[in-house]
Amino acid sequence: MKSDIQIAQEADLMPIHQVAAKYGIAQDDLELYGKYKAKLSDDLIQKTQSNPNGKLILVTAINPTPAGEGKTTTSIGLAQAFDKLGKSCLLALREPSLGPCFGIKGGAAGGGYAQVVPMEDLNLHFTGDFHAITSANNLLAALLDNHIQQGNALQIDTRQILWKRCMDMNDRALRNIVVGLGAKADGFVREDHFVITVATEIMAILCLAADMADLKERLGNIIVAYNYDGEPVTAKQLQAVGAMAALLKDAIKPNLIQTLEHTGAIVHGGPFANIAHGCNSVRATKAALKIADYVITEAGFGADLGAEKFFDIKCRKAGLKPDAVVLVATVRALKYNGGVPKDQLSAENLDALKKGICNLEKHIENLQKFGIPIVVTLNSFLTDTQAEYEWIREFCEQRGCEFALSKVWENGGEGGIALAEKVLKTLAQKPSAFHPLYPDELSLKDKIQTIAAEIYGADGVAYTPAAEKMLAKLTAQGFGNLPICMAKTQYSLSDDQHKLGRPTGFTVQIRDVYVSAGAGFVVALAGSIMTMPGLSKSPAAYGIDVDDNGKITGLF
Repeated sequence: MKSDIQIAQEADLMPIHQVAAKYGIAQDDLELYGKYKAKLSDDLIQKTQSNPNGKLILVTAINPTPAGEGKTTTSIGLAQAFDKLGKSCLLALREPSLGPCFGIKGGAAGGGYAQVVPMEDLNLHFTGDFHAITSANNLLAALLDNHIQQGNALQIDTRQILWKRCMDMNDRALRNIVVGLGAKADGFVREDHFVITVATEIMAILCLAADMADLKERLGNIIVAYNYDGEPVTAKQLQAVGAMAALLKDAIKPNLIQTLEHTGAIVHGGPFANIAHGCNSVRATKAALKIADYVITEAGFGADLGAEKFFDIKCRKAGLKPDAVVLVATVRALKYNGGVPKDQLSAENLDALKKGICNLEKHIENLQKFGIPIVVTLNSFLTDTQAEYEWIREFCEQRGCEFALSKVWENGGEGGIALAEKVLKTLAQKPSAFHPLYPDELSLKDKIQTIAAEIYGADGVAYTPAAEKMLAKLTAQGFGNLPICMAKTQYSLSDDQHKLGRPTGFTVQIRDVYVSAGAGFVVALAGSIMTMPGLSKSPAAYGIDVDDNGKITGLF
């Protein structure tokens, strides 16, 4: 059996200007990054503004398990299937972080015969967007420390500095550090921290900004610290906005690549869904909606994280109205939720399936709360049985959901036609009545309580004294109308990664809260979630290499 990278490297890629031409995009509207990658010009985005919007389809999933779900693979295969059915369809996906690529999770290019290519480029440096975001973030950190060193005219309280440095790599040793050691000229000694690039506010801002003017306004609103009077100090006050925007001037432009079957894929931005809002950029999604009749996008991890934030943050902020949602699961993952060990998932086990399907059931119920019609799909494995398929199909149809098998990993677009037909049927027969989970005017505490109770199934929420104090402070400062971005483990509906299935009788623990004023949301940290991941005992980096001819191996 061929690996993902073998399949990708053997693919016959189409020059990107030819892919673009399928969608009426002229070569002059592309900024080429070699033969197979390009950025969409600002002129193209402006020219297409008067076009009608296509249909927006979100792909999400149950909580991730070691058994695998295949959300991105399903998204790509579904788009290829739409193409095979003669539909004008574009993908709108996130860029992968280097941290997971060299860590444990893997890349974000799909798998098997449902991949976006060139996959090595995408999973590594791509067009440099993440490097630009990292540089802009760390420029602000350098300007902040320099301001303090040069006399601290803004009276910044060094005990209340919020802004953290970043890098796009898993490095637990940088979570908590001390800077400014050495001579007086080396800066003010203080505790500092690193987060992974995809968890930064700059990443969120890039993904939520409408254009350069909006980007600059958001950058200026970033709160980097508080002064001795307890008042916020912003990036605008540090005179950092212009230089940061200059670093991001190309990164704000969406990237165009292709699938293995030459369907267009706009891949742009990449915030994690467990510690950030987990969606590709608003610019990419809106551009795709103006160019194609159908746009397929995805949001990170399970629907309790990525989909909730897609609806309550991205759609709320950007005025998007999704038309349908595809919920991805696997027989293996459902049996894992039913208590079957990872090495025994291949055997038919209807009892475990019936026990573990409660996780899928909860995600169906959650998505229905947003008023959007649902299609459930199973990412097919060779070890699945017909009896398992039939039981799940009946379970889903009894809950008002269309159901289809997805065989895109093995068969590409052809393996997604049954799913595509069910999605098209849903779009035609079940109109969306989308609405967010909660109104803007609800208090921050009530928003957190609503998400915890309605989406996670929690009995209540408990706050540390520090979180209580910060919620009161942010409300007093006028941030109470912002949506909530919950930072929580992706592995469970609860804030405890070991609670599988559909946990009950638990309380969500909020240990800290802070505002991302530029992005426009308040982050609540639940449980033990980290904003700088670490590497495993045997990281994926051990298996990655490049030969004398420059051919990469081991990249999935």
